[in-house]
Amino acid sequence: MADARILILGAGPAGAATALGLRRLGYAVTLVSDWRRFAAVEGVSQRVLDGLRHGGLGGALAQATTAAMREVHWNGDRLRLNEEFLIDRQRFDQALRDDLRRAGIELIEGRVREVRWDAARQVQLDDDRVLTGDFLVEARGRQAPLSEGRLRGPETVSLLNLWQGPPGTPASAVESLADGWAWMARLADGRCYWQVTLDAASAELPGKARLADYCAARRRDSSLVAAMFGEQAFAPAQVYARSSTAILAGVCAGQDWLRVGDAVMAVDPLSGNGIFQSLSSALQAPVVINTLLRRPDRAALAQRFHQTRIEQLFLRFARIGRDFYAQEQVRATGTFWAARRAWPDALPIHAPADWQAVTVERRPVLRDGFVEEVEVVVTPDQPLGVWHLQGIELAPVVRGLQAGQALEQLVGGEDQVMVRRWLREQGHA
Repeated sequence: MADARILILGAGPAGAATALGLRRLGYAVTLVSDWRRFAAVEGVSQRVLDGLRHGGLGGALAQATTAAMREVHWNGDRLRLNEEFLIDRQRFDQALRDDLRRAGIELIEGRVREVRWDAARQVQLDDDRVLTGDFLVEARGRQAPLSEGRLRGPETVSLLNLWQGPPGTPASAVESLADGWAWMARLADGRCYWQVTLDAASAELPGKARLADYCAARRRDSSLVAAMFGEQAFAPAQVYARSSTAILAGVCAGQDWLRVGDAVMAVDPLSGNGIFQSLSSALQAPVVINTLLRRPDRAALAQRFHQTRIEQLFLRFARIGRDFYAQEQVRATGTFWAARRAWPDALPIHAPADWQAVTVERRPVLRDGFVEEVEVVVTPDQPLGVWHLQGIELAPVVRGLQAGQALEQLVGGEDQVMVRRWLREQGHA
């Protein structure tokens, strides 16, 4: 099936990383994408840059060069924390497309009208073009049709404001509000961004025609906004409303289709993990697809691998956001905060170490371009299992220790230090 034609809907980070991975495996890939309809800027961490580099997205990586010191006003504290990198999404998206073209991937600009992925395996565009393929990757982010069985967080809306100010030093900041929180950034060329995130059910928002005035009034209430943007803080702004509800898709994979990126799990923006989680789901996707197409006998295993990894990633990111919300105690008295500091559950991000709970089980992993089942070590904090530690398979080590052997009998040389450290982290004496 190396000659199988794969259609990918969406050319964001997830769609692009999936396309490049499939191209490296020898597949013909056609990617369909519509242009972003409004300007936006996002702040990303170093690990996003590492993910872009790992995914082969060098052109997009080159766009993430604007570093800004982030100021945080949270729970009554005012802190200057680590840097974040500001990216212009329109330029970033163009760089993603350039990366795809350089890799020889067919790129079609168009808006998807309908997907009929039954026996016909067709995708119809707004201009009546019809595309066919052998495998479909849904990577249209939050624009992807909803799937049944989704887990949804508290309904959340974000209002993005953008306006032009004078050139200045790049900067970004985040502050908690009585009924939500706001993120803001200024680029070197003077473009200014301010986004407020609110509870969709309880926020008393005006109609579309009055949103700009509503947001301007809210910006006037913030001393942080005034300090960052100066006299331009209250300039007329364009306003775009968009959903930022955390959503997990129900079924993430089938025999001839797969969801990646925000189309499979869209996290709360407060965790700051949007692009990172998109890349996390996409970097595993080419191997999953390769297994579905070339090793149909492992189809159920590949689907289970993708589904369980997605669910674990989503819950981990959701708990990170929950704990950020829980840190705010000074201003958090309303519906917005109460709903978010208790969702999705009360489980910790990291489970405490317990050597007695460590087991060896067979689980799916990625090896040599396919999903296959091997013995892994399952721990309270790693329920999907750990296969190896820098090339050292851990299942034989754990089995040996549980049978009474000494570590020196199981691991030799300098590797003992590394493995011993890992064992202590699991609660092994």
